[in-house]
Amino acid sequence: MTPPATATGKSSKRPAEKAWSPDKSADLYGVDSWGHGFFGVNKAGHVTVNLTDEDTTAEVSLHEVVEGLRDRGTHLPVLLRFRDLLHSRITELNESFRKAIKDVKYRGEYRGVYPIKVNQQRQVIEEISEFGKKYHYGLEAGSKPELIAALAHMHDPEAYIICNGYKDEEFIDLALTTQKMGLKIMLVLEMPSELGLILERSRKIGVLPNLGVRIRLSTKGSGHWQESAGDKSVFGLSANQIIDVVDQLKDAGYLGCLKMLHYHQGSQIPNIAAIREGCTEAVRVYCDLVKEGAPMGVLDIGGGMAVDYDGSHTNFASSCNYSIAEYCTDIVETVSQVCDKAGIAHPNLISESGRAIVAYYSVLVFNILDVTSAQTSEAAPAIPEKAPQNLINIIDINKTLSTKNLQESYNDALYYRDQLRAQFFYGAATLRERGLGEAWFWHILTRISKLIADLDEIPEDLRELSSTLVDYYYGNFSLFQSLPDSWAIDQLFPVMPIHRLDERPRHRAVLADITCDCDGKIDRFIDKEDVAKILPLHDLKPDEPYYVAIFLVGAYQETLGDLHNLLGDTNVVGVHLENGKPVYTHEVEGDTVADVLSYVEYDPKELISRFRNFAEKAVSEGRISPKERREILDRYREGLNGYTYFES
Repeated sequence: MTPPATATGKSSKRPAEKAWSPDKSADLYGVDSWGHGFFGVNKAGHVTVNLTDEDTTAEVSLHEVVEGLRDRGTHLPVLLRFRDLLHSRITELNESFRKAIKDVKYRGEYRGVYPIKVNQQRQVIEEISEFGKKYHYGLEAGSKPELIAALAHMHDPEAYIICNGYKDEEFIDLALTTQKMGLKIMLVLEMPSELGLILERSRKIGVLPNLGVRIRLSTKGSGHWQESAGDKSVFGLSANQIIDVVDQLKDAGYLGCLKMLHYHQGSQIPNIAAIREGCTEAVRVYCDLVKEGAPMGVLDIGGGMAVDYDGSHTNFASSCNYSIAEYCTDIVETVSQVCDKAGIAHPNLISESGRAIVAYYSVLVFNILDVTSAQTSEAAPAIPEKAPQNLINIIDINKTLSTKNLQESYNDALYYRDQLRAQFFYGAATLRERGLGEAWFWHILTRISKLIADLDEIPEDLRELSSTLVDYYYGNFSLFQSLPDSWAIDQLFPVMPIHRLDERPRHRAVLADITCDCDGKIDRFIDKEDVAKILPLHDLKPDEPYYVAIFLVGAYQETLGDLHNLLGDTNVVGVHLENGKPVYTHEVEGDTVADVLSYVEYDPKELISRFRNFAEKAVSEGRISPKERREILDRYREGLNGYTYFES
């Protein structure tokens, strides 16, 4: 049938919607903006990761990786680690500093260290220690356990091991004795009281310590952790405390041991101007320490280099307005200019970039278990023969709804819906009448939502309406275990499906985890303009898994997670390229139920014994048969040995 013509003679039929494409999905989810060239979308509609084997680079489909793991018996959720991305970030950082040093004609070297606290997993430390040898890339330890891990893996005599944090006698003795063995150990004074103990142990062991001192900058950083610097900083020495340390070292004849100045402005500093300002202050302190007679020679600029999680390239807290290359150039230029003006030799530079090194390294993939759709209603609900007046009023609003009275219609529908609920509360309306009233209310909201999409200016009260009409997609993961920063500090992470990207995602979704906690959800997502409150997702197909991934989770998320609802560590698989094909290595099974119960002081054997006694009592009372007892106990044991997450 031909559509009716309008007054202008043109058809009133809307133009056909352009076909969806993988490129449109890549743009929708911002992959090219936050992916740093590591992630993309292929023609099949799959998210890809670019892996490298010597001179060969290949786009590897995450969907195919996950399907391969499922065929091998690995259950979701699974944390994928890509060592090639870790290697790439180490290379980019070191080569960027090398280029900046060459371009600026800087007369010092760069020696990076990786702060173990950012991701303490053994695979990470092994990869960094092995691959980093070509750059003499070292480690930073902020505790005794971290130092012990570092000493087992870092044996490069040209790489630094920076010792921060509180240090007891055992910590200091370990550092000094391994310095004696040929390692470049640097003990950083975080508090004035540490100096006496370090000098005492050095005399006892018979080795002169390599000392650094951490300055508490007056210059603040920017972003979420800006209080890490400035007068309110927890760690570091004030200017007068540093002078006291210098005087004590002079009096003890140990001033020659003071070789490094260290400062730390915070983590995820989004604004390059703040980085440059903090560096300027620190270099001036460094120059004055040289003038005080300390040999110095090393400036440790700490961490803080940010990751562009949302791809906006701005000074927003989840982004940064600079690249690694710009960061390195600004640091080298600043140190060079201040030192040249003061007539001081250029120090060797150390940075403690952790987040920037490991964030891209890990991707969490999980399956969607179920969906609760928004209470939207395209079709008008039934109209009962006899209805209370408030229900009739709601139905009448639907008849008069137009773009001219959206705000009024919304307010009236909300009022009469609440009146009908009140009637039900006091027994003046039935459950069926209340249900019909709410169905009509959601039908009206669905119509309003469609109408406001065509408005240039949306009334303020209606701007939040879109966040009300969302579907809840239940993911097989724990936010508190695998993404604690999303809950604790509203950190944004890129989230998207890893397949079906050749289809238009038509659902406005919020992600919920399986912790049965109202906070166990992700309802803030990256967006080109601002923070989005919904994530576009596809409908679920019967008997077909739907995979969603959270990217850039390599920094902090693996070790900050907790055991909310006793959901433990996920399965972990390392993926890298060999002979042009992806291979699975370093497979680590996630926690079993028995594992997590043992973490909270349960003894699995005792649990089985208790349950066995309970089952035997049921047999003696005739409630179950001996055969049923055996089957029930088998299920109980299987449950103890099973994955803590949903197993299909």
